[in-house]
Amino acid sequence: MTKKEKFTAIYRQQHSKVFRLCKGYFNGEEETANDTVQEIFIKVWQHLDSFRNESMISTWIYRISVNCCLLHIRKPFVKKEVPLGHLPDVAQEGYNPMLEEQLNKMYGCIGRLEEAEKLIILLLLEGVEYSEIAEVVGISENTLRVRIHRIKKTLATCVKL
Repeated sequence: MTKKEKFTAIYRQQHSKVFRLCKGYFNGEEETANDTVQEIFIKVWQHLDSFRNESMISTWIYRISVNCCLLHIRKPFVKKEVPLGHLPDVAQEGYNPMLEEQLNKMYGCIGRLEEAEKLIILLLLEGVEYSEIAEVVGISENTLRVRIHRIKKTLATCVKL
């Protein structure tokens, strides 16, 4: 399998997950999330040959994603012009205004969480296994379960307001 074929497969499999993760970090701001997703996949492309398969590819991509999101939040954003000819097209998901409103409220509540809590809940919403979330965050699965319970209670309270 060529690098381009491998990257295309990874991109198609991970793009929507990475986009939602970024959107969560940026409180639902789609333009910023899209820009950051492009940066993330540029890094994935640039470093794909150096991926050592010591963890799952999704864990590696989540770490890159979190680092890019945090870097974007902490530093003023400078737009770079990068040719994106090798990025495959991704089909747009259908638009539902009621769902969009609910998601924006949830993103607002997620945006109020601490960085680690934000990462945990965004990965959980993506259906990532507890073991992988624990590895990405750097905590035990038991600690993760307790934190998830607390995060859910906090979000439930926030959404009701």
